[in-house]
Amino acid sequence: MDIADRAVDRTAWETAQAEHLTAEKAHTRAGDALAAARRRLPVTRVGPVRLVGATGEVPLVDLLEGRRQLVTYSFMWHHGRPHHGQCEGCTFSMSQVSEATQAYLAERDVAFAVLSEGTWAELAAYRDFMGWTMPWYSVEHALDEPAVAGGGQLRSFVRDGEDVYLAFETVARGTEPFDMANLLLDRTLLGRQEEWEDSPAGWPQTPAGGWWRRDGRPVAQWLRTDEPVAHATACH
Repeated sequence: MDIADRAVDRTAWETAQAEHLTAEKAHTRAGDALAAARRRLPVTRVGPVRLVGATGEVPLVDLLEGRRQLVTYSFMWHHGRPHHGQCEGCTFSMSQVSEATQAYLAERDVAFAVLSEGTWAELAAYRDFMGWTMPWYSVEHALDEPAVAGGGQLRSFVRDGEDVYLAFETVARGTEPFDMANLLLDRTLLGRQEEWEDSPAGWPQTPAGGWWRRDGRPVAQWLRTDEPVAHATACH
């Protein structure tokens, strides 16, 4: 890879950028159209379900904290594993949900919460270790309700009185709205540097998500500790 071979003068650079902007704008408008269609999807009522949070057992409607809507993320959980053995992908995503993000969602009457199939004791310990502030809830005893079970899902709910309806659900790359780092990397010359990307020959590329874990820990955990990891455990 020789960056110098791609160099042009400022005028040629501006011309190429302007031509590319047409495609960027089309992509934005296509996203707007998808969002408009999403707002017209049907909803389905979620039956009675109780989750466990910091105050004990609560009904699903309490997760909305009196707000009209709720966005959740289902954190994949490995029962009994130490902190460094928990999901690097989910840690990658949730580490990018800031207090400001939650505050701005609240301004639009939207609550945010993390759901997980782990026990409340394990979830609370992990959240505290990571220094996160968002509400977490265990769905350990609600696994028969598909609207809250599972791992890796982004879901949105809407409330009508005391009834809660599931409005939208997505997985895999559909959860990328959480991943600001990826979206910023997409704007760089080298991109995410992952094997699936269509990049020029010679660009650095590694397995997808492989860089979310370093020296045995999800990368964000190194902001919380410098304790070495004797046996690395990846999320599978």
